[in-house]
Amino acid sequence: MKYRILFILILLPFLGFAQERGVGIRLGEPLSITYKDFIEDYLSYEIMIGGAGVNGSDYYRKHFENNPPSSNAFYQGHSASRGISLNFRMALHEDITDVFEITQGYLLGYGGAGVQLRTTNVNYSYFQSSPGSPGQQPFLSIKRSNIDLGPEVFAGAEYYFSETPLNVFVEVGMFLELIDRINFKGQGGIGVRYLF
Repeated sequence: MKYRILFILILLPFLGFAQERGVGIRLGEPLSITYKDFIEDYLSYEIMIGGAGVNGSDYYRKHFENNPPSSNAFYQGHSASRGISLNFRMALHEDITDVFEITQGYLLGYGGAGVQLRTTNVNYSYFQSSPGSPGQQPFLSIKRSNIDLGPEVFAGAEYYFSETPLNVFVEVGMFLELIDRINFKGQGGIGVRYLF
């Protein structure tokens, strides 16, 4: 038992070198706070929470027309605001420092996949037609939450500074909405993380 404890205590400093945990901010789509940690030298997971952008105008119009509040409701317009975005992702990493002949710090290229949940708050305005009421009808409104869920793929690169506990990254990706309806959305971002 004494040797097992001694063995674990000797290994702890080496286990710390393999881990490059970081927390930071990602600017882009979605705008998020990001936490990333390495399971192995080449395999990481990331959790992001932030704000999801809105889809195009036709997306919400079609959503209203497919699900009107009543059979005689007609779309007039909408306003949409950012909701919440949650991401869980896994990525494979490759050291590409030598490819770019970097002498200070190191550069990792990465690619991976994950699951994304997004919400958007939408306020629809519409009018109802009545057979016995000719002329302009008053506008009505209804608030709805649009929920999108689906897989995402992404690729990027991150640079680790040699003497500063920071890394910077840039990435591009694609989100495939499966819940609610099928929709592709391009994504991307830049960011910085503090390493601990």
